[in-house]
Amino acid sequence: MRNATEEPGREVVVSLKGVHKKFGQTEVLRGVDMEISKGEVVAIIGKSGSGKSTALRCIDLLESINSGTITVCGHKVHSPDVDLRALRLDIGIVFQSYNLFPHLTIEENVMLAPTAVKKIPKKEARELAHRVLGQVGLMEKAGQYPDQLSGGQQQRVAIARSLAMEPKVMLFDEVTSALDPQLTGEVLRVIEDLATKGMTMIMVTHEMNFARRVADTIVFMNEGKVWETGSASILNDPRTPELREFLQNEL
Repeated sequence: MRNATEEPGREVVVSLKGVHKKFGQTEVLRGVDMEISKGEVVAIIGKSGSGKSTALRCIDLLESINSGTITVCGHKVHSPDVDLRALRLDIGIVFQSYNLFPHLTIEENVMLAPTAVKKIPKKEARELAHRVLGQVGLMEKAGQYPDQLSGGQQQRVAIARSLAMEPKVMLFDEVTSALDPQLTGEVLRVIEDLATKGMTMIMVTHEMNFARRVADTIVFMNEGKVWETGSASILNDPRTPELREFLQNEL
């Protein structure tokens, strides 16, 4: 993983050090260390139960950690007095479920958080909504309702909704797992476009070819730890038997 000490001038925006997380007696994260630089695209891979999604949810404080430290854009996420509102302004997160409001139009879904949270005037929020919907190729759907859109289109609206908050870091948690191959391609093209524009992104994904093509860094998690990390070349030449076995099962 890119290391700020090795690359002078690089700005580390997400840092996890010695992160442990338990659910009851089950230790899901067992000392996770990770560093992500500004503009870096990181793909976290691993089998079910390895701690991938839990790590992502801890970054956004959807789950609190038991020990260790997490710092995101200067926010000490592990601190009991962290400003949650300020943290959420800097992080956008998109899940596999779209969570759009069915009674609101696409435009209104995207405008909601900027007007309610950031207190942006409606006219300005509408212009912002149109811009981000254009970014995900859905400007012409602004006046429609979620149930009039395909699953891939709804997922792209969910991405636009996060972009409308102008976050510094985007988190994606298996955003294509509920979609068929054609719709998956739609969503991945949007994420790839964000990568070319320099958005800092952390993706939990099972799309190996996409990870190979887009990610600067691959993080393989196993048994609640970062087991292996490196450029996409580790997918062709894994150093550990665990990653080798995982990749064989994915083919």
